[in-house]
Amino acid sequence: MVKNIVFDLGNVLLDFNPIIYLKTLISDKAKIQEVYAEIFTSKEWVMLDRGIITQEEAVNEICHRSIENSELIKMVMHNWYQLLTPIEDTVEVLKELKHNGYKLYFLSNFHLLAYEDVTKRYKFFEYFDGGILSYKEQLIKPDKEIYNKLIKRYKIKAEESIFIDDTIENIEGARKLGFEAILFINSKYLRKKLSEYKVL
Repeated sequence: MVKNIVFDLGNVLLDFNPIIYLKTLISDKAKIQEVYAEIFTSKEWVMLDRGIITQEEAVNEICHRSIENSELIKMVMHNWYQLLTPIEDTVEVLKELKHNGYKLYFLSNFHLLAYEDVTKRYKFFEYFDGGILSYKEQLIKPDKEIYNKLIKRYKIKAEESIFIDDTIENIEGARKLGFEAILFINSKYLRKKLSEYKVL
């Protein structure tokens, strides 16, 4: 019997599309690709997820490697989390699940400053009964320890829980621990899969 629904945040509840964001700041297509690679595929980006480096330290390291693009990198990183906007159809699913009486949690690889920003801007976080964030725990998905943190902290059972994520590795990590899991493709698909579980 399903009692708990666990959501990833990025690209499930919050749209995260750095390229579109970079296009609003940089006109040169080649530069957009360069800056995207330098920031969003950097080791520092993962370290920010893990909470083992500050954003200031990350920016300094990235700029040190890419002096030519340092001003663009600083501009992008100044408030990059503005690109995180609600996926309204998924937020509506979240509301319906809350109304139906399910316990709702989030489990996300997320940065400190980004989390502080989105929780001030978006009210849907009030629907959650709790959550685990990578930067706070210094653990990231798909490490099994981060899923176990959720289980232990909120005294839930994996087999009574559905985990939703947009990354197959994270889905597989959850399934290994006994979670039911749905790979997020879009909100319509999510609604269909949740209906099959008879929770919507």
